[in-house]
Amino acid sequence: MRTGRKRLSGRSQACPVDERRRGRAIMSTATKLLCLRPADPIRLETRRTAMPRPGKGEVLVRVEATSVNPIDVKRARGYGQRLLSHKGAGKFPLVLGNDFAGEIVSVGAGVSPWRPGDRVMGLVPTGRKGGAHATHLTVDARLVRTAVDGVASAALAAFPYTFTTLWLALRGAGINEGNAKAQKVLVHGASGGLGQLALQILAAWGASVTAICSTANIELCRNLGATAVWDRTRCRLQELPEHFDAGLNFGAWEDEATLIGRLRHGALGYVTAVHPLLGNIDRGGLLAGAWRSRLDWRRMQSLANAKGARYRWIIFQPDEGALDMLHHFLARGALTLSVGVSVSIDNADLAFEHVANHKQGRAILLPMGALSS
Repeated sequence: MRTGRKRLSGRSQACPVDERRRGRAIMSTATKLLCLRPADPIRLETRRTAMPRPGKGEVLVRVEATSVNPIDVKRARGYGQRLLSHKGAGKFPLVLGNDFAGEIVSVGAGVSPWRPGDRVMGLVPTGRKGGAHATHLTVDARLVRTAVDGVASAALAAFPYTFTTLWLALRGAGINEGNAKAQKVLVHGASGGLGQLALQILAAWGASVTAICSTANIELCRNLGATAVWDRTRCRLQELPEHFDAGLNFGAWEDEATLIGRLRHGALGYVTAVHPLLGNIDRGGLLAGAWRSRLDWRRMQSLANAKGARYRWIIFQPDEGALDMLHHFLARGALTLSVGVSVSIDNADLAFEHVANHKQGRAILLPMGALSS
C-alpha cells in the first residue's frame, strides 16, 4: 500500500517517524475519506492530500465533526450517480458528506466578518469540490454560520443538511410560522431525522401533527411533539381520515398516492423527499429516467390538484435562509437530534453501517481523530 493511503481496518498502518517531522507533515496536509467505488459493502479509504487553500469568498475550516446521512450511504452504493455525474459530483472515488462543524483556519479574499479561530457550522454543496468528510475543507463563506455556544461540534454537525432539507419541504408545502397554528399536518417517516425535526418545529408553531411511524418509535414521536401517532405496522394508511391540511412524506414513495388521498379538499400542500427522480435516471438513463419521473410527478400532481393542494418534490440544495433559521432554533435550544455513534474517519465504516442498518441516533465522524493514527 502506498504512503499516504490507509484502508479502514481499525489499526494504524503508519511507520514510526520523528514526531517533529510528523507534526509538520500533519499541519501541511489534510486527510480525506474517500468512497472508492459504488459497491455494497461500501468501500472506504482515508488518504492524505495537500492542505486546501481558500479562494475568493471562501474560508478554510478545520472540521471537528461531520455527519453521515442516509443519502451518503445510498450514494456510496451508486445511487444517483448518473444524474450527479452531470454536476461533476458522481465520479468515483469521491468525498461524501454535506454537514460540518469546526474552526476557521484562514479566510480568502473578500471574506467578512469571519476570522481564524471562529467556531462555525455549515454546509457543503454537492458538487465538483467534494464533500465534508475530511479534516479540512474550503467552503463558500455564505454557507457558514456561527456555532452556538455550549453546543458540541458533534451535536451541531447533525443538523445543517437535515434541517435545510426540512426547511425546503415546509416552504414547498406552504407551511410557515404564521399559518401553521391549528393546521392538521401528516408526517410520514416521522422517526427519521427529517421527521423528528418536523415534529419539533410544527409543534412549536402550534400545528396538530399526526406522526406515522413503527410501533417501536411511538413514544419518541410523542415526546417530540406529535399530537397523534399512527402505527404503520398495525394500521393501514388507507384508514387515516381525509382531513389533513398538509402532508410531508419522508418515508416511502410507494405510499405517495395513499397519503395524498388523506388530504382534505382545499388543503395547503404536499411535499415528498422520497421521490424516484434519481432512481429512475439510474435505471433508465438521463432522458428515459427524466421522462419516467415526469410521468410519476404528473400522476401525483393530478391527485393533489384534485384536493386543491400544491405538490412539490424536494431536492437538497444549500439555502442561506435555512441556515439562518437553524441558528435561530439552536440558539433557543428548541431542537434536538440524538447522536447514536461518533467515530474517527479511520473507523468510518462503523458510522456508515449504523445508518445503513437504520439504527436510532445520528452518525457522526470526528475527522481530527485521523491525526492521531
